Amino acid sequence: MAYLYLKAFHIIFVMSWFAGLFYLPRLFVNLAMAGEGAEYDRLLLMARKLYRFMAPLALLALALGIWLWLGFGFSGGWLHAKLALVAGLIGYHLYCGKLYRDFAARRNHHSHVWYRFFNEIPVLVLVAVVLLVVVKPF
Repeated sequence: MAYLYLKAFHIIFVMSWFAGLFYLPRLFVNLAMAGEGAEYDRLLLMARKLYRFMAPLALLALALGIWLWLGFGFSGGWLHAKLALVAGLIGYHLYCGKLYRDFAARRNHHSHVWYRFFNEIPVLVLVAVVLLVVVKPF
């Protein structure tokens, strides 16, 4: 029974983290299109609050995932591939923090189009992770 609760809460925190990973780059799209002024400041505040909210969600998702892995002994090539994708997501999350800091310092170097493509990365990772976990192809 503990396994089912751990798995349920892991999925809840992963979904919540992904919601942030989907929305924060969308805010970056809007920031890249906004001129200086109240709109920029409002979007920047939203991005800061969202990024700070996402960090505990990510940590809880990771902690529960590690607990599931070590406590219930999953193994296989699919798990190694999933862990590599999760490591990439952590890097993506941290890079979002760098991008936020660039916007806060008024040093954005990317266009709104670049952010639109950047915004699709977590979608692709999510599809790959779900397929790996459900299908376990190797």
